[in-house]
Amino acid sequence: MHFARTPTLEVAFEQHGPASGPPVILLHGFPYDVRAYDEVAPALAADGCRVVVPFLRGYGATRFLSASTPRSGEQAALGADLLQFMDALGIARAALGGYDWGGRAACVVAALHPARVRCLASCTGYNIQDIAASAEPAPAEQEHRFWYQYYFHAERGRAGLARDRRGLCRLLWRLWSPEWRFDEATFARSAASFDNPDFVDVVVHSYRHRYGLVAGDPACAGIEAALARQPMIAVPTINLHGAADGVTPAPATDAQARRFSGPYERRLLPRIGHAVPQEAPGDVLAAMRELLARSDL
Repeated sequence: MHFARTPTLEVAFEQHGPASGPPVILLHGFPYDVRAYDEVAPALAADGCRVVVPFLRGYGATRFLSASTPRSGEQAALGADLLQFMDALGIARAALGGYDWGGRAACVVAALHPARVRCLASCTGYNIQDIAASAEPAPAEQEHRFWYQYYFHAERGRAGLARDRRGLCRLLWRLWSPEWRFDEATFARSAASFDNPDFVDVVVHSYRHRYGLVAGDPACAGIEAALARQPMIAVPTINLHGAADGVTPAPATDAQARRFSGPYERRLLPRIGHAVPQEAPGDVLAAMRELLARSDL
């Protein structure tokens, strides 16, 4: 385990491969952790890459430096964390891979700071939230998949998550990846990260902020304003979308493509759910290798 200090966090991370190798940063989502990349990171390291896998705010051994910092889970905070983490490690430019919250952080940095991103493997594609449009109802078939988000909107949901983090998160794993037969040991290795003292606050804030129900961190207001414009992503991107994703089903036509102005490709992964790096590590590895081969150093 390694640690890097940013203006806001003491970020815990794992690192693989030579320090002089081309940097690759792999970012996990909710409710998962760095174990998602256990089959991807060593293989990229064997290729000669410097592979860095951080625990996001609210997970594992990552900690806030100050008790007064808002425990925000908003997209701007996740993007700011990634950029500051790169600065702390002296990484000027990196290949990024991510899904769920981690994919959101990667998309934020790719959209707003393209010079810092060599290429992007983003599961489900464009993960930047359109908060202004969040009050518009989705089709009923999609609304029922968001039950956990609405649950967190109430204090009952906060209490439920605090009381049974593992039970709730295990349920989400099953619902979101219906064809993934993970065992209890696999889940337990990631669930240890949910014991972070800030986990509940960060999660609840994330799912309230994206609907405009709570204020964001004032320090992130400028970033949120930029994201409200739904900026395009120009860096070379591969969108890996599980065809069996139980929370964000892959549409028949790729509506995400219009958000990318650079080289872009969507790959549908049969029988794969939401936890793409764990369910289909070979596909993630192949995408990262192709992107690295195509993009300049």
